Amino acid sequence: MASAATPAPLLPVANPAAAGGSAPSSGTALSDAALAAPAFRLFVGRLADTARRSLADRRPWTELLDRSAFSRPDSLSEATSRLRRNLGYFRVNYAAVVAFSLAASLLAHPFSLLALLGILGAWCFLYVFRAPDQPVVLFGRTFTDRETLLGLVVASVLAFFLTSVASLIISGLLVGGAIVAAHGACRMPEDLFLDDPSAASNGNTTTRLLSFLASPGSGV
Repeated sequence: MASAATPAPLLPVANPAAAGGSAPSSGTALSDAALAAPAFRLFVGRLADTARRSLADRRPWTELLDRSAFSRPDSLSEATSRLRRNLGYFRVNYAAVVAFSLAASLLAHPFSLLALLGILGAWCFLYVFRAPDQPVVLFGRTFTDRETLLGLVVASVLAFFLTSVASLIISGLLVGGAIVAAHGACRMPEDLFLDDPSAASNGNTTTRLLSFLASPGSGV
């Protein structure tokens, strides 16, 4: 009578991930570090798409600068009415004028511009786009989220008020606002088609301008 076949012995198999204690931590660190890059690319993509859709609503600059449509308002109420109607029609152009004034004010002072860019970069890479479970480590010390936020707020306050960044931003906004107010008060809006649906949707334009701040799953 033939004997039953002897089963092959089972050999122990070692798990490399479990054997080496540093493998899971290194993989987790790599995955955490990779989370910030897609988030930053998504934010930049949303920002570019928002700017492109908003600029599509701008009016022709020749219409904005039509010299035959300018006249001095007879009263303050007429100037206010003109400004209100022109703001609804040329809102994207006016936003571009204010942005250009702000950019010119900052470009005239490179040191303040570098300080502002440094603060924005610190906020982006140390707080906004950093993975929640990836702490900030500087000079061998680990900082909590609260300490990181407090440090960024203090650095921002120092950069804004101990340098000329705050005054440059305020002056740029004031100059741009003054240009918009003067143009809106002197530009006669009688030839503007304010019944155009794209001109009457102020709320939709504001939503588009802020849509890059929405979460990826919001569908905005």
